[in-house]
Amino acid sequence: MRTKIYDEDHDSFRAMISDFIAKEVVPHHDNWEQQGHVPRDFYNRLGELGVLGMQVPEQYGGGGETSFKYNAIVIEEAAAAGVTFGGYSVHTNLILPYLMDLATDEQKQRWLPGFATGDTMFAIAMTEPGTGSDLANIATKATLSADGTHYVLNGSKTFITGGAQADVVLVVCRTSAADPSDRRAGLTILCVDTNADGFAVGKKLPKIGQKASDTAELFFADVKVPVGDRLGDEGRGFYYLGNNLPQERLTIALGGAATAEAAIDFATQYTQARTVFGQSVASFQNTKFVLAECSAEATAARLMADAALTALDLGTLSIANAARAKLFCTEVAGRVIDKCLQLHGGYGYITEYPIARLYADSRVTRIYGGTSEVMKTIIAKDLGL
Repeated sequence: MRTKIYDEDHDSFRAMISDFIAKEVVPHHDNWEQQGHVPRDFYNRLGELGVLGMQVPEQYGGGGETSFKYNAIVIEEAAAAGVTFGGYSVHTNLILPYLMDLATDEQKQRWLPGFATGDTMFAIAMTEPGTGSDLANIATKATLSADGTHYVLNGSKTFITGGAQADVVLVVCRTSAADPSDRRAGLTILCVDTNADGFAVGKKLPKIGQKASDTAELFFADVKVPVGDRLGDEGRGFYYLGNNLPQERLTIALGGAATAEAAIDFATQYTQARTVFGQSVASFQNTKFVLAECSAEATAARLMADAALTALDLGTLSIANAARAKLFCTEVAGRVIDKCLQLHGGYGYITEYPIARLYADSRVTRIYGGTSEVMKTIIAKDLGL
């Protein structure tokens, strides 16, 4: 059961992505996980395929596509193969809306061609050591120079996906003192060149999952950022972040639905091949019932994710409905993947099996992009509570 949202062009793109993953990702993914990041030229390969610049306007070297459905297909096919694309999703699915909505014509000319080819990789830095979901509490500070030509940036960020390999980092910082009556005011987005003096990548943070994606600490010590590298208006950062959160949360919801489906496929294949007491594990009633329960939940998640995807393309996906999709799809993925791992027995705990990687990789989806608890708060507020 699935909403009919894809056409023949999407199917052709899916076949291309599936073939690319089988030939150029799966054989190397274990090595990428061991080294803690994908090779830098992997992003250039995605650029050659048109994956990075699918939604970049044609005048800047992109595909000019307005629909998010091609991005969704990449998410689905990567999940089906049990692999990840490093910082691809942050670069393509999170950063691009900021550049398209906020960048000046000059900034677009400067950044978007490299964005599409993978020559200029982007990351976004919001989280700080003492600030998680409470973005209004950001302490990283930027002071405008006396002559008004640049900002001087000081502070630190943590849990930054793709931060170690990025060429430009969108840094959310405070450009005016916090106002107790409006804690959200005074935040600004600066685009920081990672080659700038005073910028440093700290420790690459070891994680229980998503190991092919680098996650790092970033430090800023009197980094000079030209005023021309400010994104949008000064002091409007919090508003910009809120405006782009629905797409970020939809991306995570789509991943939740896709990984739940992948887990069911992995468990079905394993239980059909594995024998216990002279018969396949799949032949036992418990196995059938568990997979049936998982299928029902995964189908519900898929329908919700597809509906949210359609709403995004129509421009009608609200903050609250994106929160509903993220909450439901990631919680479903957690339950389904856990049950499917159980059906693998001891082998489900061995990272050689894709179900083990799914288990570790998916756990963070209930944390990043806003925790499940934050999603519940947003939904409750939408209910008038």
